[in-house]
Amino acid sequence: MKNKDFKNLLTSINQARKIHSGKVKTVRILKFHPIMVKRIRIKLHVSQAAFAHMIGVSVDTLQNWEQGRRKPQGPALALLKVAEANPEIVMKALHA
Repeated sequence: MKNKDFKNLLTSINQARKIHSGKVKTVRILKFHPIMVKRIRIKLHVSQAAFAHMIGVSVDTLQNWEQGRRKPQGPALALLKVAEANPEIVMKALHA
């Protein structure tokens, strides 16, 4: 990893720590609708079980997201946003 990239990564980690501890408020808020989770999964042409395994959540969690009982948060939400914009890249990155 290049020195510049490593410094950027450390800066991001420090920002995340400050946000998590409540010292800093987030700048962006990502909102997600239940139908989007299902639409992303369908774009990827995978079953609920396969998609849940790919992104590291239980099938129950994925079903709760798809049915609107719960909302994805944190890294899962970020990954879903990337998958929404570039499903092929996510499939390649996750080796599915």
